[in-house]
Amino acid sequence: MVDIIRFRDDAATDQQPVGLAELTGGSNATAVRLESNEDARALLPYLAQLTLIEVAFPTFRDGRGYSAARILREAGYLGELRAEGDVLVDQMLSMRRCGFDSFVAQAPVDRATLDATLNRYPNVYQPAADAAVPVWKLRHG
Repeated sequence: MVDIIRFRDDAATDQQPVGLAELTGGSNATAVRLESNEDARALLPYLAQLTLIEVAFPTFRDGRGYSAARILREAGYLGELRAEGDVLVDQMLSMRRCGFDSFVAQAPVDRATLDATLNRYPNVYQPAADAAVPVWKLRHG
């Protein structure tokens, strides 16, 4: 069984994600998987029908998924945005800030380590897709 770490209150979808080509080819699927070499902007016309977008991370060094998450959130996508693949605990804070709210990591994730990582720093230094206010704005308005 796959361990899904979710930071959402709604129920997880049970639909298997289809590929981008299947979705854009006329599928009425509500879940899609975006590979790291695919452009997230191709999903923009389908955001209203999607409840899950799974973004592939084939290797932890591949940062294209961060951009995909930011593009989708800034376009108004409110559904579940899942990072799947070579996802490391120390990346999850940045992934959360970009808009990911669920994760499926290849390696087991220690929940205590994850919690400590996500709560280590009370302030952020730059704006992102989340609602965190940068510390400079807190200081200077």
